[in-house]
Amino acid sequence: MLVPASLVGLRFVQNRSSEINAALANLAATADDIAGDLDEKIQGTAQLHYGLARARDLDTRDKAACSAFLSDVREEYPQFTGILTINPDGSLFCDSLRTDRTLDLRDRAYFKQVQGLHGGVAIEPVFGRLTGLSVLQIAYPVRSEAGALKFILLASFNLNKFAEYHHKRLLTEKEILLTDGKGTVLVAPKEGGRSAPVGASIAGSDLFRFAANPDREAFREVIDREGRTQVWAVARSPSIRNAGLYIMVGRSKDGLVAAASRRLYEDMAILAVASLLLLAGVWILATMSVGRQVGRLATMAKKLGLGELGARIPPPYPRGELGGLMTLLNGTAESLEQQRAAIADLSHKLSQSQKMEAMGQLTGGVAHDFNNLLTVILGNSEHLADRLAGNKELHRIAGDIATAAERGADLTRSLLAFARKQPLRPREIDIAEKVVGMEQLLRRSLGEHIECSFVFGPDLWLTSVDPGQLATALLNLVLNARDAMPDGGKLTVEVRNNSLSASDLDVNGEPRPGDYVIVAVTDTGSGMTGEVASRAFEPFFTTKEVGKGTGLGLSMVYGFAQQSGGLVQLQSEPGQGSVVRLFFPRIAATPSEDPPQAERLTIPDGSETVLLVEDDDMVRAYVESELKTLGYRVIATSNGPAALDVLRQPGDIHLLLTDVVMPGGMFGPELARQALVLRPGLKVLFTSGYSQSPVKTPDGIDARVLTKPFKRQDLAAMLRSTLSAPPR
Repeated sequence: MLVPASLVGLRFVQNRSSEINAALANLAATADDIAGDLDEKIQGTAQLHYGLARARDLDTRDKAACSAFLSDVREEYPQFTGILTINPDGSLFCDSLRTDRTLDLRDRAYFKQVQGLHGGVAIEPVFGRLTGLSVLQIAYPVRSEAGALKFILLASFNLNKFAEYHHKRLLTEKEILLTDGKGTVLVAPKEGGRSAPVGASIAGSDLFRFAANPDREAFREVIDREGRTQVWAVARSPSIRNAGLYIMVGRSKDGLVAAASRRLYEDMAILAVASLLLLAGVWILATMSVGRQVGRLATMAKKLGLGELGARIPPPYPRGELGGLMTLLNGTAESLEQQRAAIADLSHKLSQSQKMEAMGQLTGGVAHDFNNLLTVILGNSEHLADRLAGNKELHRIAGDIATAAERGADLTRSLLAFARKQPLRPREIDIAEKVVGMEQLLRRSLGEHIECSFVFGPDLWLTSVDPGQLATALLNLVLNARDAMPDGGKLTVEVRNNSLSASDLDVNGEPRPGDYVIVAVTDTGSGMTGEVASRAFEPFFTTKEVGKGTGLGLSMVYGFAQQSGGLVQLQSEPGQGSVVRLFFPRIAATPSEDPPQAERLTIPDGSETVLLVEDDDMVRAYVESELKTLGYRVIATSNGPAALDVLRQPGDIHLLLTDVVMPGGMFGPELARQALVLRPGLKVLFTSGYSQSPVKTPDGIDARVLTKPFKRQDLAAMLRSTLSAPPR
């Protein structure tokens, strides 16, 4: 017990030192507080002067009437010993004391200073000639419209009453001393023996030297006439010091230390009592039956070791550390049980996230192969349609094949949207403007049996999203809501700002804190069960009848939000409706202008040489045929190394047309980089049905991307656009 007692005693000594420092800091703060209060009084007096200067009762040569008016004003403001007016020649005109004396005030510093003022007040601490009291003279020039000095308003602020007020406020534990700039004592402490009396000079004393230059030290210890040591602090207000007034606050050093020492003795006494009580408690605990309580603890520990997290030590609990240990064990068991539940929940969320990611990889891979097939199907259907134009039946069949291929392309775009691999064209837009532009389309899609309302929050932030994909996602959400309300209902589309914290989770249970613009679609439809809601964003999952839905609408919305850097939240209850919220990250930028609409032009055939690189045999054969049909000379290869061998050989090659994802370790961007080293002026055009990440072209390559599947017109247009583009 001696060791902790010694440590506690050391801490008490440190606290004693810190309390003394705090008391000294409070001394300086008190001086600054008094100076600040005086500053406010000066400002208030200036405002009073400003009002009196416009009073008609002062703008008179009737001295008696003027004095009577000032006397009434002075009764309303007892903090002033007097209020008077001074003629421009320095003679007293009227005063609130009605003394009718004749005074020449030209020798006063405030009179000389106020002559050059055109606003504001002049200040001087003096002893009043009419009252003999220490006052702060506050003078204000009253001028005519032409700027000539009409008279001077003077208010004598009573420094004695001001100091007496603050002395009472400080409960007499501190002393207040006011001197002018020459060291004359204006206000002395109540205990007159401790410093010079009022009217005396302390100009040569250590205390005055400290007051005149307080920047060298924060406090000054001074021995008074009775031999007692006092600690003084001085106010550092520049305005008060410039007026020639020093405000000092002092306190007896014995009193300063005594308070801290008394606290130390009290704390030591408390420590002693606590030590005695601790000894008594230890003795009582030692005399009680400890074995039974220890046995309860051992049983609890054994159950926890066996994994029985639901085990608890039942009350009553003994006092002292054993009872605290029992409570701690119960709390630990409860915490472990909660952690086990949290781990199970996290495992479920992780499994859900991995499932969505795995399905995204699968759908992306399927879309890649499917797009290659659709490229061949769509292209050959165009050939058939051209050649069978004279046979209406076969021409119709060729058109049906093309339509089916385009519908398949729509499906792959939905798959790529879910897999977050679709090519986006984000722009900085105001989402509210986009929603307003879709309002009529959405209302027509819902029908008259559903009430539709739009709500927009104030000062919406900008976001960077693909406007076309945003419109598709919003339309999918509205159509899903319509299907959930076959008998009518209400749908609300809301756009507003929202800031998410770490406790806000997306559909995968992951926190995504930050600032977002939220697009919420709320319906009053049939709602979803928990099981259906947990699978709502899976591709091809649908509760609709066969043939009435592909199950890709919500999965496309999910993928689009994720790929845009945002997130999705879903809330639904059976019979209570659903709300789907899309969150798009806030950006700090100005909205960009809409890109100009490209004019449709007749695309001429080409005659240049194209190096075609495509690993899929059918796609390569189809594209080669199309290029030749368009008039181009074609050199076809199946991989990057073979294409580089061609580029090393002599001969003109004007454009490299390459797939992005190819086997053999060399993808399209790397092939383009090496090709430009061999032929710096070569133009590059990429084709892509799917890629793990957006196509990133090497520096210096002005490359474009043609998305599979594509039509002959798209291929021809992109070829001419690429070949016609000026070099970067």
